[in-house]
Amino acid sequence: MTTVEVGTMVGQRSQVAPELPLVECPDRLAPRDARELSRLFFEQLAVLEEGTPAHQYARNTLIEMNMSLVRFAARRFRQYADEIEDVVQVGMIGLIKAIDRFELSRETQFATFAVPYVVGEMKRFFRDTTWAVHVPRRLQERRTELGKARAELESRLDRSPTVKELAALMDISEEEVLEAQLAANGYHSSSLDAALSGNEEEGEAALADVIGCEDPAMELVEDFQALAPAMDTLTERERFVVHLRFVEERTQSEIGEALGVSQMQVSRILRRILTKLRTGMGVAVE
Repeated sequence: MTTVEVGTMVGQRSQVAPELPLVECPDRLAPRDARELSRLFFEQLAVLEEGTPAHQYARNTLIEMNMSLVRFAARRFRQYADEIEDVVQVGMIGLIKAIDRFELSRETQFATFAVPYVVGEMKRFFRDTTWAVHVPRRLQERRTELGKARAELESRLDRSPTVKELAALMDISEEEVLEAQLAANGYHSSSLDAALSGNEEEGEAALADVIGCEDPAMELVEDFQALAPAMDTLTERERFVVHLRFVEERTQSEIGEALGVSQMQVSRILRRILTKLRTGMGVAVE
């Protein structure tokens, strides 16, 4: 592997998990290397005894190796710049759930399996924090404590603190921090008729006039992320056929001429390729 340094000293590995390589900087792996190593670590995770140092090492390394999936999914919520750290944190919860539930016997790439979990946690976070609602008194009090802790850490770290850092300072669990953040979000809402100041020519505009609509193309980003590992399973000839059909948009007859086969053979080849891609993406094949 060219983009990852894998320790091979027996002494180093025997201290944690003799069956697994020592991966340095797992969060910086290239996607292809992460996929290959993830399979190895999942194989060992399935047989290692839970609670042992080896099991913990395998699980933690898998989390770090696949953090790029969380950062990738968080891009679709970049309009919420002030909350992006929280979005990444809840996305990590989805990643951990996916790792704990993934099985190699599914014959599905882990990225394909994990992305719905990650995005689902992020969507749930926004669904639960969008509206102004009444909250219990204990959460009102914790909201004040959270504000003080956030201000202290921002001053000390010169950046927005993570949920883990807030929990450590407040001496509460990460779940309780998230709960307090939900309560804090419940205090703010804006009317769609709220006036926004503009320039002298445009004057004022209502908030409803400047809110963008959901871009359907964003959904394709998740599909492309899930499709990439499946494309790696195709042969060079199959990828060439995909390029001719879906990039150059050639007809089956034109593809047949390029390959020296009949249109019927091209149809069978395309059907076989699409079945292989759907299976790799975890899509039911009719």
